[in-house]
Amino acid sequence: MDRLRQRADFLAVANGARVNSPAFVLQSRPRDDGGPIRIGFTVTKKNGNAPVRNRIRRRLRELVKRLDPVSMQPHHDYVLVGRRDALSRDFATMLDDLRIAFTKPARHTHKGRGPRRVGPGPVPAASRKPD
Repeated sequence: MDRLRQRADFLAVANGARVNSPAFVLQSRPRDDGGPIRIGFTVTKKNGNAPVRNRIRRRLRELVKRLDPVSMQPHHDYVLVGRRDALSRDFATMLDDLRIAFTKPARHTHKGRGPRRVGPGPVPAASRKPD
């Protein structure tokens, strides 16, 4: 297992599937190459100052170390996005959450500009009825 370190890789995984948990969000993306599983860790500034973010990141890294790599899909990139609850949540519970997240079918998200359009666009002016 390798680590994700490049920003472009993190952004590519962010457009992939995601599974939510109280302590983290697991993002995943399949790769076309035959390389090993890669995993990255990130914690945003809204979770606290640097020491708090580092503690969250350390707990997430320890979770992955204790998880068997067999549960991860080969040729995939994963990113664990830490949440504030990762500090107070029981470690065994978080480990169970991570195992479930790897087996659960992921929810795909749409990351584009603006909301998705469903159905036809606006009605042309010529087809409107006069008042």
